[in-house]
Amino acid sequence: MRFRPFAWLVGTAAAIAVSMPLVGCSPADQDEVNLYSARQENLIRPLLEDFTDQTGIRVNLVTGAADNLLQRLRHEGRNSPADLFITADAARLHQAREADVLQSVDSDVLRANIPERYRDPEGLWFGLTTRARPILYHTDRVDPDALSTYEALTETPWQGRVCIRSSSNVYNQSLIAAMIATEGAEAAEEWANGIVANMARPPQGGDRDQIRAVADGVCDVAIANTYYLGLMLNSEGRDREVAEQIGVFWPNQDDRGTHVNISGAGVAAHARNRDNAIRLLEFLTSPDAQEWYAEVNQEYPIRDDVPASTTLRGFGEFQTDDIELYRLGDHNAEALRIMDRARWR
Repeated sequence: MRFRPFAWLVGTAAAIAVSMPLVGCSPADQDEVNLYSARQENLIRPLLEDFTDQTGIRVNLVTGAADNLLQRLRHEGRNSPADLFITADAARLHQAREADVLQSVDSDVLRANIPERYRDPEGLWFGLTTRARPILYHTDRVDPDALSTYEALTETPWQGRVCIRSSSNVYNQSLIAAMIATEGAEAAEEWANGIVANMARPPQGGDRDQIRAVADGVCDVAIANTYYLGLMLNSEGRDREVAEQIGVFWPNQDDRGTHVNISGAGVAAHARNRDNAIRLLEFLTSPDAQEWYAEVNQEYPIRDDVPASTTLRGFGEFQTDDIELYRLGDHNAEALRIMDRARWR
């Protein structure tokens, strides 16, 4: 498949948000929908306001860290006011599925808008955007002709030159889960051991920190999600200066393709406003909403007929891996065991 180039509130504010009840919500109201979202409010609120303007349905929003919101859904059980749950990464959506906090949805709109591999086979969750996790490199210190695959980063020339986040990061867990699914557990473990051996420093910080480390000369290459780089390029000050030193290399173009993942959503198991939740979910896959995601959040649209942002198009076209993303959750536990054995901290 040829991919055509067209975050979430964590920390103190998130802890407060997930500890508070939804204010002003009746048990069921045909004019409202209750949303638990791991997206930062400023990265989704404008879309929700547009939905309300178009439908008259008020959106009651709770934001928080993804794991906290999932735990809240579990603990609330049948008493949960949540109608829709939004989070990042197929592995987290798999966790929500396994926790029985989502319900199946049968929607012709969602099937038409979302490619099959970006949705749960039983309709329990649906992708909203995609994000790629390629190799990022310093354009002055690295010749892109020296790059080829994820696997090549484990070779001797890259010793002490690689930055990547910790094993607790779900994006890295899913990258290894994808390798397990396509190459087998033995190959995935060999890769994890090789990456640990070639790390420039112990894992620390988020994806932006890996990009900054490349710019600062701590390492020469990093594995990180493109939307972080896209956001930095569209910011002001130091982050933009950092990002302008970074190139994007699409690994594994001659075999399985570059790893991609999603942000996605599912209707809560005990949704009292189920029809409104489905309407909101369908709205988030509409062309206008997808274009907004692309331009503001620098994520790739889930729809093939919506272009990427100018920034992302500048990264070039690339071949994606074609794994069905529900399989990432199936291999998450094994990926964690592999990372533990590799002493990936």
